[in-house]
Order: sequence, then structure tokens, then C-alpha cells
Amino acid sequence: MKNGGKLRRFKDIIWRCYRKHGRDFPWRRTHDPYKILVSEIMLQQTQTSRVEGKYVEFLGRFPNFKSLAKASVSDVLRAWSGLGYNRRALALKKTAEIVVQNYNGKLPRDPESLDELPGIGAGTAGAIRAFAFNLPSVFIETNIRRVFIHFFFSKKKKVSDREILELIEMTADKRNSREWYWALMDYGAMLGREQKENPNRKSAHYTKQSKFTGSNRELRGKILRLRLAHPKISLKEIAAKAGGELSRAMQVIAALKSEGFLS
Repeated sequence: MKNGGKLRRFKDIIWRCYRKHGRDFPWRRTHDPYKILVSEIMLQQTQTSRVEGKYVEFLGRFPNFKSLAKASVSDVLRAWSGLGYNRRALALKKTAEIVVQNYNGKLPRDPESLDELPGIGAGTAGAIRAFAFNLPSVFIETNIRRVFIHFFFSKKKKVSDREILELIEMTADKRNSREWYWALMDYGAMLGREQKENPNRKSAHYTKQSKFTGSNRELRGKILRLRLAHPKISLKEIAAKAGGELSRAMQVIAALKSEGFLS
């Protein structure tokens, strides 16, 4: 366990840096739970620079849970186009449907209910509790992990999230959870830009992203874009236009149908 003096110094460093260099994003200018949810789903596996424009555009099309719940899958995917990982868009729409149907259009606050919604795991639930409701929560994401490894585990390899979460809980700001996590994320983003070696490589959970070119993920994206561009042609024609082996394309199409992307 880290001593109290070191933890206080750590917090002072993070807060000072945030007050001087804190970033500004459109999702930081709102406390609307729906808008916070949209930003958190978009930010999963996607850089802030790519999310900013899409976030504003998406909210222009679907400003609340009701409008997103009523939208067609194809309309949601069109608005999502360019962000990748289209499963997130489908999960976000399903979550909107559940919130409208089961929670009277209001996003629940308790972690158990949040965790049960599509596309929302423990980490996203914690972020929503902090950013939408300013409630005390303990969660970890890429930038936060980078900060704690940098400060507390610089000489250790295979650092587990369990070890980091213990420190996150010990340093949590129970009165200002929202800004404390912003401060941590901003410091982590700074480390990512300025350090030659990514501290997250010391994480026990670190994995390199699989190759995109030639992958099924790339083929899925091509097929969905073709369907959105040519809604009236057959799925077999789409498979042929996607390129590569027809049998592989048809297998991907079958998976997309079973997941609700295609009908």
C-alpha cells in the first residue's frame, strides 16, 4: 500500500496539470446523461479527435433517447459511419430502446442497472456515474491506466488492473469525481503524446491490436457501407461487390444478419 504523503503529492501533480492544461470537449460541457452515454460509447476504442465531429453530428440526428430508440438501424449506422466498431452503434440503439421502455426515458444511476445495458460494462458504467451524475465511482480506462503505471509501477512488469484499481479507489475524489477523472485522463493523454515508450505496455492486459487490412472486421465494414449505399440490391450482390472470396463474404453477411445489422 502506498503511503499517504506520496498519494497526496500525486493528486497535487494531477490537479495542477489539469488546471493549467485541461482539455475542452463538447461532452464536457454537458451533464445530460444521454449525451454523456453517447460520448462514452463513441470513445470506446476511438480517439477523441475522430469522435468530436461525429458526436455533434450524431446528436443533431438523435438528440435524445426517444429519437434514437425510434430510428431505423440503417439510419443509426449512417450517422455512425466513420467511427468503426459498428457493434457499438447497435448496442447504443438497443440501450435507448430499453431506457425508453423500462426507465421512462431516464438513464439509471446505479451501477448494476447500467452494467446490464448493451455495450456498457463496468468501466463505462463507472464513467457514466462520474461524468453524468458526479457520483463516486472506481473505473479504469487506457489513459487512467497509463497514469498509475507511470507514477506507481515504473519498474514493474505485468501490472494487473486489480493493483491499479486499488490505487484509483484510494485517490478518488468523492466530492468532485467528474473533474478528477477528467484530470487523470488528460494527464494520461499527455503522457501518451510525450513519452517514447507507452507505460501501458507494462500492463498485464496489454495486447496489440490485430491487423485490420484483410480482416473480417474490414470486410464487415465494407459490407455495411455497401448495404447503406445500395439498400435495394440483394445480399448476394453485396457479397460479390465486397471483393475477396464469395463464400467468406456470405459467412460475414450471415453473422451480420444474426447480430441485427442486416435484414
